[in-house]
Amino acid sequence: MTLQQLEYVLALEKTRHFVRAAELCGVTQPTLSAMIQKLEDELDCKIFDRSRQPIETTEIGKQIIQQAQVIVYQANQLKESVKAQKNDLSGSLTLAIIPTIAPYLLPQFISTFKKTYPNISLKVSEMHTSTIIEKLRTAEIDMAILSTPLEDSKILEVPLYYEKFIAYISPNEPIYERMELSASDMPLDRLWVLEDGHCLRNQVFNFCNEKPQYSSTYEAGSIDTLVKIVDVNGGYTVIPELHIELLNEKQKLNLREIVKPEATREISVVIRHDFVREGVLNAVAECIKEIIPAHMLDARLKKFAIKL
Repeated sequence: MTLQQLEYVLALEKTRHFVRAAELCGVTQPTLSAMIQKLEDELDCKIFDRSRQPIETTEIGKQIIQQAQVIVYQANQLKESVKAQKNDLSGSLTLAIIPTIAPYLLPQFISTFKKTYPNISLKVSEMHTSTIIEKLRTAEIDMAILSTPLEDSKILEVPLYYEKFIAYISPNEPIYERMELSASDMPLDRLWVLEDGHCLRNQVFNFCNEKPQYSSTYEAGSIDTLVKIVDVNGGYTVIPELHIELLNEKQKLNLREIVKPEATREISVVIRHDFVREGVLNAVAECIKEIIPAHMLDARLKKFAIKL
């Protein structure tokens, strides 16, 4: 069994096509096919069901794929550890980010990161928190930016900044006249929230200290959509602080501070515990420090570099 064979297996799992997998690995199709067959013979099992089109992974093959991903990841970590000793910031970085953070960070982050670290190939994907956790466990991504805590002992969290929640209220609502709101002032039957799967949705309901009544709760796919729904249909929603800059001047009149208690979310960069690329982790953090207002940044991040 070799790392090369495992890489071929992962390529075939990704493409589900021998020719495309071979092209991805830079080898001929017969070479890739023969190497995978040799691995299957060694393990005495079938990793792929070739009778299906497209090719499917067998049940035992799925377990092998998961182990192969971790093994290849750790092998790459060894190479990256050597690079780190040479202060060599190069290679690739696969970064995931949740949808309720992406609009405020990604446009400027991508531009800043590519300009500052041109030797690092950056790939960014939007994912829900549950998907991010699973892909970190299987070493399919290098790191992620999301709301914490996750309470997962296998994932290391590094806080980046803290963001307040702000109420966005239709002028037609009775609570519009209040300059500050507490949880008890915010009736769920007039609340618009994100659809299930967004962590921001759960944070809003935790803040309200009530279980959602689905017969009277409305759901949307993005924060921008929530704002537009309130503008047209009334009611109110809760938005993160960084969304304020995306509102026009008229819309900003509909904002109200939330107090008693103040509603805040912690945003962190998260990695596997065996992640070794300290320089790359700090590169991501430095770019975010250029984007996020200073008053929101974690106090430790302002003063110190991240140490693994």
